[in-house]
Amino acid sequence: MATSSNGSGDSGNNVPGERFTGHGNEWRDSNLSPEQAQLATAWVETKVDKRAMLTNKERVDDVRDIMWELEKDGEIVVQRVTDEHEPVMVKTLYGWDKKVPTNRLWHHKSCGQCGNIPGYPSSVLWLMNQMNLSYLDETDQTSCTAWNYHGSGIGNVESLAAVFLRNFHQAYVSAKARGLPENYFYPLVHCGTSFGNYKEIRGYLLHSAELRERVKKILGKLGRLIDGKLLIPEEIVHYSEWLHVVRDRIKDMQQIDVSGVRATIHPACHVYKMVPEDAVYDDDVLGGNRVAVSTSVMDALGAQVIDYRTWYDCCGFGFRHIISEREFTRSFSMDRKIKVAVEEAQADVMIGHDTGCITTLDKNQWIGKAAGKNYELAVMADCQFAAIACGAHPFKIAQLHWHASPVQDLMGKIGIDWDKAKAEFESYLKDVEAGKVETLYDPKLMITSGPGFQQ
Repeated sequence: MATSSNGSGDSGNNVPGERFTGHGNEWRDSNLSPEQAQLATAWVETKVDKRAMLTNKERVDDVRDIMWELEKDGEIVVQRVTDEHEPVMVKTLYGWDKKVPTNRLWHHKSCGQCGNIPGYPSSVLWLMNQMNLSYLDETDQTSCTAWNYHGSGIGNVESLAAVFLRNFHQAYVSAKARGLPENYFYPLVHCGTSFGNYKEIRGYLLHSAELRERVKKILGKLGRLIDGKLLIPEEIVHYSEWLHVVRDRIKDMQQIDVSGVRATIHPACHVYKMVPEDAVYDDDVLGGNRVAVSTSVMDALGAQVIDYRTWYDCCGFGFRHIISEREFTRSFSMDRKIKVAVEEAQADVMIGHDTGCITTLDKNQWIGKAAGKNYELAVMADCQFAAIACGAHPFKIAQLHWHASPVQDLMGKIGIDWDKAKAEFESYLKDVEAGKVETLYDPKLMITSGPGFQQ
């Protein structure tokens, strides 16, 4: 644990005039004993263990109430979840209803997943293929840019809002390339960072006429308005919420017994702490005391979900310190999450639902060995585990070879021959090299405009 400067210009390291930034050599060791450090963080384990800790705070308003009024006044157009999207109703933190579409989905991909954890999005697509669902996985989308905003502070709310509305507008009109109506596909956001960012920005847009006016000028230049108005979504939906509402269908497809697996869940900060009133809770999942996603899927598959005292903690990623104080990220990830899950929960796997969390918890274990922290735990997303349990290939679909954490023991525990699967994958790669390519999705459908588009 560290302490910072006193704000007087002296950083605490006797460097006159050094500006306090929150990161860098102005931090000094607080020299707490292990007992004192435990006492300083004990509130996490004793007070934030119930849903009531969020609902006992000052109640917030449902921004959707503002949204309906603005549409009624002709200020905006609301992008709706329709019956054709086959929605399932869930309850959020305060018991509000939220519509989660299950079909005709537009995949809002994650830059971090596609770059670091490709088995993450491929598992989602594979599961949808098994269910014969309609979706669009197109190329005409952008990163949400929230990592830049949270990590460096270079971005601003106006640019974030423009990117958000631009992407959702593209989802709204994307099916026109096939001669289908607007709003045929509804956006499904893969990344927890994008999910939290978009919900926050939607709130800013609905509360600020000035922000709406500024963003309207930008989107007007891009041709991204509907009848001269901003298009704002009724619901912002994360893939883990989709997974939650289709968990019984996944159970019906299950081929592998995972009842012997001890699983710990890492709930992502951007999924349920950011705009917490929109997070999904279910009275049948952990008594309704914690966010339902991921846990509900593991329960449905029959795995043993094991509690652990630091469940509430961030993974350590934190955006800013993964860039400027990386050793903090590494030590926090290992000491507060992986070590506890291994020693206390005796877990076989840690399951998450966010790009940054999976990357941090997965990639830092081999670095920890350099400091004598030899704690090893398989880490993967709920969709990857679900796909494997339903018979997906651990290399071709779940792509576990991209992971730095050890997964072989977990695969062996559920009866998957790792060496055999590896040999099958190596043979498949030779086919790919020879031009015999398999795809989860028709590549021609990915291009909906511009050069290369074919009607």
